[in-house]
Amino acid sequence: MLPGDTLTRDGSLAFLSGQIPGLHVGGKTALAWRGVRQNVAFREVVNLWGDKPMRLPDWFTMRFQAHYQATKLFDDKLPANRGLQPVPAGDSRVRVSVPERAMLELFSDIGKQQSLVEARDLVESLSGLRAKVLDELLKHTTRIKVVRLAAAFAAEMKLPWADLAAKHSERVGGGKRWVAVGRTGERLDLRHP
Repeated sequence: MLPGDTLTRDGSLAFLSGQIPGLHVGGKTALAWRGVRQNVAFREVVNLWGDKPMRLPDWFTMRFQAHYQATKLFDDKLPANRGLQPVPAGDSRVRVSVPERAMLELFSDIGKQQSLVEARDLVESLSGLRAKVLDELLKHTTRIKVVRLAAAFAAEMKLPWADLAAKHSERVGGGKRWVAVGRTGERLDLRHP
């Protein structure tokens, strides 16, 4: 930067993506950047995902509210950049999850910093999810919670990809029930279809 320059969010993310392996905008933020949102936040928290646990630099977090995580959702057979693309009219160096991947990342955040109710509302707002893309991502998803939530939401809302999600829920197994209580106190009780 030159004296008097102002850091931009996208310019900073483009720089960080060269420093942090696998850095991309994911989950709820990726959906919002692609036009799917429920609540407008007073100050947006940018949900960032990457390949290794690390701390975002202070110069970035002092200017932009962000949450970074390195949760591994997919097996190693899924190509690293699958489901990541820049948003139209955005910085081409900033990778953002496509809606199908962002939805699975959103499911991973339920019980941590994401409420079940808002996630349900966001999934209900999603239209035109591509079955082929979703099938490939679910095929490589290793987290039982994520696959079960996809199957539960799809069945409850009678979404066109419900059978696809149910098939992958059968694949991951994990017993008849999967139960957890998140940080927010919400109880997730996901039954095997």
